[in-house]
Amino acid sequence: MAARRSAPAVLPPAPRGLLGLIAVLAALVVVALGVRYAGHGEPGAGDGWIQSAVDGVRPPWRYLALATDFLAEPLGAAALVVVTVTGCLLLRHPRAAVLVVVGAGLTVGTTKLLKPLVGRTIHGPDNLSYPSGHTAFLTALALVVALLVTGRLGLGRTAGTVLVLGAALVAGAAMGWAQVALGAHYPTDVLGGWCTALAVVPATAWLVDRVADSGRRERH
Repeated sequence: MAARRSAPAVLPPAPRGLLGLIAVLAALVVVALGVRYAGHGEPGAGDGWIQSAVDGVRPPWRYLALATDFLAEPLGAAALVVVTVTGCLLLRHPRAAVLVVVGAGLTVGTTKLLKPLVGRTIHGPDNLSYPSGHTAFLTALALVVALLVTGRLGLGRTAGTVLVLGAALVAGAAMGWAQVALGAHYPTDVLGGWCTALAVVPATAWLVDRVADSGRRERH
């Protein structure tokens, strides 16, 4: 009898070690920034000069910032998730579809959990800002897509890591720029959101693979 093909992993083996190390370092950055800016309501030392260069953009750049921001608003985020899940299913990669939902959900959930714990605010005491959930969401989605592409192309450790980090950087920079330009977040909030996705998504991908492989072994 021919051996059954095992379902492809969502965390490709080649870059797994490097991505795990990056996830740990990213988690440390999230914690360090959270401790540094806990209870603050003003920009940090590294925030001011970036905000002065980016904050308050005018049309047509403001329209671009608003459009980018919409991608992580409830309606826009739901549409992106549906499209990405559909693409994963069309490619016959159900694990990736699961990771889209669970990975993005846990990433955004982590930012919502951290915000009241850190207590950093912007534009008033009711607007909790650290870390940026918008930046975390779009980065998480980009990470899942990049992991899928890395696995399907069979990229090695270096190429796979570069692709995954490059996708995360592009998505995080785009949404981060929009958040700072619209005055919704400090740059360090954006960095915290980006690192949250880098920490949560690889760990979630590893967990999805473990659960799926365990279930497959029990069935056979």
